[in-house]
Amino acid sequence: MRFWLLVAVLAALPVLAKEGDSLRGKLVNNAAVPVLETADGRKVPLDGDADTLGVLRDARLAGAAMELRGTMQPSGKFRVNPIHERAMHVHKEGKRLLVTYWCDVCAIRTYTPSKCWCCQEETELDLRETIE
Repeated sequence: MRFWLLVAVLAALPVLAKEGDSLRGKLVNNAAVPVLETADGRKVPLDGDADTLGVLRDARLAGAAMELRGTMQPSGKFRVNPIHERAMHVHKEGKRLLVTYWCDVCAIRTYTPSKCWCCQEETELDLRETIE
């Protein structure tokens, strides 16, 4: 019985582990490999899922003060958590803002830059304090 309890606890450890690292800096390059320049001048290459990379490559965010949650990889790249975890924020005018995209025509919010899936118009960058 104790053995199975120990197995259950050990299996739950990844879930109980910390959320990951946080990295703050200025998004200076949103080309093929996005880079975040930290306050101490380090240039950290960024990685993530396709939707996350779409946000990091968005020219409208070039130069933005970003806060990213994810994990530092042994390769030196910072892997941003998946898009559904809302791990990317912009710091602007003393506020921490969630990166979202909005279609004014259809009133549809998305979390990655693209054409609206309804009307096919480009979505606008819409930095939000909350998503309500």
